[in-house]
Amino acid sequence: MEKRRRCAVHVPARVLTMKAAVISVPGPPEVLQIEERPLPAIGDEDVLIRVKAAGVNRADVIQREGHYPPPPGVPADVPGLEIAGIVESAGAKTKRWKIGDAVCALLPGGGYAERVSVDAGHCLPVPRGWSFVDAAALPEAVFTVWHNVFQRGRLGPGEHFLVHGGTSGIGLAAIQLAHLNGARAFATAGSDEKCQACVDAGAERAINYREEDYEAALQSEGVDVILDMVGGDYVPKNLRLLRPDGRLVFINCINGAKADFDVRNIMMHRLTITGSTLRSRKPDFKRALAAEIERHVWPLIEGGRFRANVFASFRLDEAAEAHRLMESSRHIGKIVLTIEG
Repeated sequence: MEKRRRCAVHVPARVLTMKAAVISVPGPPEVLQIEERPLPAIGDEDVLIRVKAAGVNRADVIQREGHYPPPPGVPADVPGLEIAGIVESAGAKTKRWKIGDAVCALLPGGGYAERVSVDAGHCLPVPRGWSFVDAAALPEAVFTVWHNVFQRGRLGPGEHFLVHGGTSGIGLAAIQLAHLNGARAFATAGSDEKCQACVDAGAERAINYREEDYEAALQSEGVDVILDMVGGDYVPKNLRLLRPDGRLVFINCINGAKADFDVRNIMMHRLTITGSTLRSRKPDFKRALAAEIERHVWPLIEGGRFRANVFASFRLDEAAEAHRLMESSRHIGKIVLTIEG
């Protein structure tokens, strides 16, 4: 009886994929399209997270327009700097997080997706009693505020603090944390409704910059620390408002990167001008920052003293609508994408 020859059959490896909101080409909101992407690989010190919600930030809009490239090694076509979700797997050197843990995390990019890989040290536990949607609104704002207001700006109890853009996610977080840490908080915003939201968050006074000059309004008070995301013609006003030894901290410059000011004012009053960007900082820096935030900010959150600032949520396939709302500046607080996958 003739033996049948056994032929080897090649079975292609199954490629695991996920959905992501991708910048198909730089441009307006509608360039955000849902595509299938390979699952991200994880390193020894990383965790893979099944994303339940992702925060939307102004930086995402600028990246979508083609003006804010991510750091090397980060996909340039998937925005998203903060997420909340469930740990699905962990690298060999990851000790703290277990499969099933609920975490929120700061990312250098890639958050508009069903899965993300992130350094385990850049994760924090979802606060007790908080939803994934609320938790996804925390990392970018809280990391930015803690580093710039309290580390670089050295804001202390009893000092006067001013934030521009008071109803942005960063602005509302800054007002709350300044107030909770014993400072007197002030803010600028673009409508009476937004000014009231700043006061509700803990600001002693909020100035509608469309109707009143904030420099004149606060001149008698003076300010010790200013968090500025505007730049441009705000810079000389800020410097004139600062008390002796005051600190001006930049995190953006939406009105322009150049300004005309009197250097003699800086010398006479011993002023400090500083600023930072968070996205490109080294992993060790972000790990240390996360640990400090967990010690100082998480007890305030879990004690019910810091409230969530989510204005609206959209599905992942509605990312373009979320960006349109961000561009309109109608929102008060954070915009979040919800993700099921």
